[in-house]
Parts: sequence; structure tokens; C-alpha cells
Amino acid sequence: MGVLTQQITDRFAIYNGDCLEVMAALPAESIHASIYSPPFAGLYHYSSDDRDLSNARTYDEFAEHYGFVLDEITRLTIPGRTTGVHAAPIPTGNTGKDGLFDFPGDVIRWHVDRGWEWVARHVIWKEPLAVRNRTMAKNLAHKTVVDDAAFAGVASADELLIFRKPGQGEPVPHPTGLHDYAGATPVPSDLGRYRAWNGAQTGNRYSHWIWRRYASSVWDDIRIDRVLPFRDARDEDDEKHVHPLQLDVIDRYLHLRTLPGERVLTPFMGVGSEVYEAVRMGRVGIGAELKPSYYVQAIRNLAAVDSDTPVEFDLLADLPDGAA
Repeated sequence: MGVLTQQITDRFAIYNGDCLEVMAALPAESIHASIYSPPFAGLYHYSSDDRDLSNARTYDEFAEHYGFVLDEITRLTIPGRTTGVHAAPIPTGNTGKDGLFDFPGDVIRWHVDRGWEWVARHVIWKEPLAVRNRTMAKNLAHKTVVDDAAFAGVASADELLIFRKPGQGEPVPHPTGLHDYAGATPVPSDLGRYRAWNGAQTGNRYSHWIWRRYASSVWDDIRIDRVLPFRDARDEDDEKHVHPLQLDVIDRYLHLRTLPGERVLTPFMGVGSEVYEAVRMGRVGIGAELKPSYYVQAIRNLAAVDSDTPVEFDLLADLPDGAA
């Protein structure tokens, strides 16, 4: 495996290198789930590395290169299990008078073309003024509405797209329902006595409350600022864009779609959010990151994972000789 450096423990394996080389060294059908945020087709440039997918010269080139990643994820995923992809509509320009193109729609089509079943689309609500203040998007300014509302924009929602690989795989049972909720809304206190309910699950009011929100197509209480530390990961030549995936989004996917001890892959690790949450929730995190400064920050973040209740498993049991 051609990587610059790596760190492997009994709880995670992370690699500073090209994700295609990392994934190629893993055995087929060895990953229970994957969740990640790919570069948004040239919206931001994360490094000057020619291998960086964000440096694709055209949208068609991006689609071709991202297709290689999807082919590997398809090969690695256990039949019947899922992948979660974070995506969002992308502006066609930055003049304030530009339109959008449907990047999530293309992500759906690229998966379906490879045989995946598209099973869910969660949109993640964002407060418009906060987006305006963060991005300085001209079409989100109130002045645009005053001057010419034909050019007024919206704070486009992020999306978590869920796909299932066809086939009969290992089930993901929750015999006592869902135990924890990731979001800003508190679980009603009177439902606490139903948590981890051992009786008939039709009476599990705690889990039902969580499920009604997780099954919603609109996630309106994701804590946008609940992310891992990332500022130290910036290099001088960055475009100054480092925005880790919110931990609530990762929590919901892992809680619902995976079980403790299972292997969770992220091919675009960034500062380690998906691996961090996988480890914190008792899963095995596997991540690849091309950019050294992001990888170093991921190591810092993983060093802060609470290890009071480690999970026993052999991360490398299924890997071929020399894969690590």
C-alpha cells in the first residue's frame, strides 16, 4: 500500500495516502458501512496535489475519477449493507447571479448506475442568515431581495444520501430499539423509562420518538457547530475551507445502520470525524486522507476519543498479508 504514514490500533486504522490505493489493499466485501463527504465537484480546492479529486479540471473528469472511488466502495461493501454520502447543490458561479446544479442528483445516478439501491435522502436544514454570514453569498443578502428578488437565493440544504448494495447480508437488528438521539431537540423526560425497553417494541415510546425523527426526510435540528476541531489543519496555501461533517449526522447514520464492532470506512477522512465517531460508538473506523495536515489533525482528534469502554476485536483479521 503506497501511503506516507499510517496509524493502526485495535480500534481504528488511518492512512495518509491516496484512498484508491488504501481501498485496493482491503479485501472484497469486508466493510459493513461507509459514510463520507466527497469533494463537491470543484466547489473548493483542498490542496495542490494532482491526486486530489477537488482538482479535477472539468465536471466530467471529476465524475470519471469519483467513479473509481465508487467502484472500490462497491467492491468492499458487504451485500445488503449501506453507504451514506454527504452532498449539496453547487452554485454555478460566484457572481451572486448564478444558478445551481444538482450534485446530489448526480451522486444518486452514479450509484444507481453501479447497481446500488437508492433508499433515503435526508436534507439538513441550515439557517439562511448564518449561511450568508459564513459564505458571504451575494444572493443571500437581504439587499438582493430589496433590489431585485428575481436573483434572491436560498440556503441550500446539505443532504445525506443512503444507498444499499443489493444482496442478502448480515442484518442490523435493534432488539430493544434506538437508545440515543443525536440532535438539538431533547428527548421528552417522561419517555426515559422506556429507554432500552425489553418488552414488546410496539410499546417502546422512547425508540418510537427517535425513529420518527430519524425517518424524516428533513433533519431540522442537526447541530451545525457540533464538529471536530479543524482550524489547525489549514495550510498556508489552502482555500481556507475546512468544514467537517457534523457529528450529529454521522451519529444518526452509525446508530441506525451499523452495529458495535463493525467496520466503517471513510475514503475522504479529512480531520477524522467519521472515524472518531465510529470509534466513540464502538465500531472500527478505517479512513484515508491524502492531505498531511488534515491527517495530523485527525490523529489529534482521535487521541481525544474516550477509551473507557474499549471494544475487543481484531481489526486486521481479514486483511491479506502486507495490506497494512
